[in-house]
Amino acid sequence: MSRHPEVKWAQRVDKVYVTVQLPDSKNAKVDLTPDGTFTFSASAGSADNQYELKLELFDKVNVEESKINVGVRSIFCVVQKAEEGWWKRLLRAEGKPPHYVKVDWDKWVDEDEEEGAGEPDLGGMDFSKFGGMGMGGMGGMDFSKFGGMGMGDDAMGDMDESDDEGN
Repeated sequence: MSRHPEVKWAQRVDKVYVTVQLPDSKNAKVDLTPDGTFTFSASAGSADNQYELKLELFDKVNVEESKINVGVRSIFCVVQKAEEGWWKRLLRAEGKPPHYVKVDWDKWVDEDEEEGAGEPDLGGMDFSKFGGMGMGGMGGMDFSKFGGMGMGDDAMGDMDESDDEGN
């Protein structure tokens, strides 16, 4: 049985940012179709657990202009919308989204605040186009450029410090 990785998303009027959180993924395969079907599969962990995901996005997308970056800790996609406009939600289906789909508050901008917000900091990621990738994998991507993308081992600082004074 496969598992579902955590997915975070945010949007702008012309694109949707989708981040699949799966550290140390292997054999990652991503596919995006013009009707808005986003599929992902990979293995991860010491037991090579299989992860799969299929999302029916809210509306149609432009596959040729969409981009992907496979990093050490996550797979980041910039999905270009076929038509500009704010989506009511990420997924086509109404109701509560699956528990593994969450808003990416670090990249989120409200519709009325977009004009001055600009693009999120993507840390100099090298993106490849979705076009031609298909389910065959990552094509001819140069994976050497993806090192050091994460926050590092010491991202949370020294967690051993206590709030207790004098103890």
